[in-house]
Amino acid sequence: MRSGYARAMIFAAAGLWLAGCSTANQNSASGVPGSDITGSIDSPSGDTPVEQRLLGTDPNDDLSLGKKHFRNNNFGLAEQHFRRAVELHPQDAEAWMGLAASYDRLRRFDLADRAYEQATRIAGPTVEILNNQGFSYMLRGDYRRALKTLKVAEAKDPGNKFVQNNLRLLAESSKKGKGFD
Repeated sequence: MRSGYARAMIFAAAGLWLAGCSTANQNSASGVPGSDITGSIDSPSGDTPVEQRLLGTDPNDDLSLGKKHFRNNNFGLAEQHFRRAVELHPQDAEAWMGLAASYDRLRRFDLADRAYEQATRIAGPTVEILNNQGFSYMLRGDYRRALKTLKVAEAKDPGNKFVQNNLRLLAESSKKGKGFD
């Protein structure tokens, strides 16, 4: 009974943290996770506990495994690893972005929006977050919001190839009147 309560509290806390994140398949037009937004705290002895190591430096940590599964289009497994990463490292914006992107691909846009919001709280409205949010809106067929969000990203970094690709995709999709996955 006590472990059920603890588990429920963990999920409730994770749900409150969910507010922003998205990474995308490297083959998609959306940005690829990998920018180092995270930090680590080394102990004076040089022994860094697992919980404080920089996420993504170990090929078997949840962030790295989430990226691997995402690249392989295993979005359910990616979501599980990114969710564990944000539970262990709630201030890691990259993990939140990965979680949001996984939710996008699983068509859980309500959860994706919350994860993007959380990533934005941590890192601010970065080009990567805005680009991925714009891509998310395209997946939903909300072209007006996609354009608005991608234009903000473009204003921040006019030469960003991921933003430019998403703007091209958006123009093509809106002309055809079709969504895409």
